[in-house]
Amino acid sequence: MTLVWMTALVAAATFVIRDPAVLQQGWDRGLTLLRPPAPTAKPQPPRVVPVTAVEARTADVELFLNGLGSVVAFNSVTIRSRINGELVKVLFQEGQSVNAGDLLAEIDPRSFEVQLRQAEGQLARDQAALNAAELDLERYESLANLKQITGQQIDAQRALVRQCEAATQIDRGVIDNVRLQLDFCRITSPISGRIGLRLVDTGNIVQANDPAGLAVVTQLNPIAVIFAIPQDEIVRVQRALAGTGRLQVEAYNRDFRTKLATGSLLAIDNQVDTSTGTVRLKAVFPNEDNTLFPNQFVNARLLVETLTDATVVPAVAVQHGPASNFVYVVQPDSTVALRTVELGPAQGDVITITAGLKPGDLVATDGIDKISNKSRVVIRGPAARDSGAAAVATGPTQGGPATSARP
Repeated sequence: MTLVWMTALVAAATFVIRDPAVLQQGWDRGLTLLRPPAPTAKPQPPRVVPVTAVEARTADVELFLNGLGSVVAFNSVTIRSRINGELVKVLFQEGQSVNAGDLLAEIDPRSFEVQLRQAEGQLARDQAALNAAELDLERYESLANLKQITGQQIDAQRALVRQCEAATQIDRGVIDNVRLQLDFCRITSPISGRIGLRLVDTGNIVQANDPAGLAVVTQLNPIAVIFAIPQDEIVRVQRALAGTGRLQVEAYNRDFRTKLATGSLLAIDNQVDTSTGTVRLKAVFPNEDNTLFPNQFVNARLLVETLTDATVVPAVAVQHGPASNFVYVVQPDSTVALRTVELGPAQGDVITITAGLKPGDLVATDGIDKISNKSRVVIRGPAARDSGAAAVATGPTQGGPATSARP
């Protein structure tokens, strides 16, 4: 019996030793015992993200309404001749400034001078006939007392006197008309302004009321700008105008980079354009330096409200989440805290904060994509103490009516 157990034990040991899996496990266990233990990994320090930060500040913010407009002259006159004749003199230089009453051109007056002499001669003849008729009437009236002339003859003489008086009045009218034609030979400027390019040269025959005219005089000082704002802003503008009595309007060039002139609101149109849903406004500008030209396109900005002591930060500091807007505020321990904020008017690189942030808070503006709540940060360079806000606006930008603001 003992022999049988020993034989079985030897067979099992032989099987185990020949099994490759068992041999590999034994070999690996032996190598593990002989190999020195691996060093323990040290914990990594928290990551520090470099960011740029700006301090929120307080500023007075001016709210504007933006609108595309065109410059319109208060007075523009096409200089035309009122008579037919040869243009003998042109007394203006193209593009010069003229005053009301300045002589601009002359038309040959000789034919009208001849007509004037004829009319004066006719008047002298009719005046002599009137004098003779009046003398005859005096004689008839003296003879009537002596019963030597009939009443019918006296009445006829009186009628003759009235006919002669009427003839002299006609002659005087003819003389006045010819003198008026002579005045029309001298073409003067009806308004003060700048005269444009000459359309007719000396020596040409001009016609009365020629549509082309001789030149155009346009008043440049003052000048107007007509622009449009959305119909929803009418009440806002009316209230602001009633409260202050005067609203400032600024004219900018096409890209809103150069301010051309500053004026004031003059009038609001009396109806809304149903095709665009806008209402037209008219502003007046002194234009003393002649920066604005008639028919020039400009961007008009109407100041309607001023926000006092508003909190302003750069627009890049504000992040837009699915439920709210937020900023990252740099804490004294060099970490950032996510803070929900409520936004006010904004345009370009600045924005106003109405709730959730106070002046003096340091907000991250660059490197925001690499941080999250409670991330450790290091500020690159000195923290800016001024957000650098130059203008704040709400609504569409260039190309349509909008609301804008500027601290």
